[in-house]
Amino acid sequence: MRRRVAREIAIQSLYQIEMNEVTAKEAVAMAVHEAEHDNEAQLATRGDKVSPAYVQELVEGTRRNVAAIDEMLSDYLKGWQMDRLSRVDREVLRLAAYEMVYRDDVPPKVALNEAIELAKHFGTEESGKFVNGVLGKMIKELDGLKGKYARQLEP
Repeated sequence: MRRRVAREIAIQSLYQIEMNEVTAKEAVAMAVHEAEHDNEAQLATRGDKVSPAYVQELVEGTRRNVAAIDEMLSDYLKGWQMDRLSRVDREVLRLAAYEMVYRDDVPPKVALNEAIELAKHFGTEESGKFVNGVLGKMIKELDGLKGKYARQLEP
């Protein structure tokens, strides 16, 4: 549960960075503060404590490697361009690609399923299907992608 909430906060942070041109640290601090005080999230009543450091890792890792991630994703966007995607779909895809290709602490299918849920939550029902289609193709070629992009990606 904590990682799901962390991913939600990471998506909100990535969105904020793109919209408001704030630093990753500022965006994470704002998003964590909002989540802790948002009745909808109900973090306090569920007892979930999200590690701001973990959210920061996700956000900074995604942002630091955004050029390589976008290049990678572009190969799977048949008929679409990264800059034409909705901001939500784009950030969900970026975060999932970062987790799938770079991080070893998240099974790829978990990253895929979480991305679909995030896309549905923050986007539309169509967003979930779209994200599933793109990442579903990627996951089939994940070993090759890791070999090609892991050297380019930074922690």
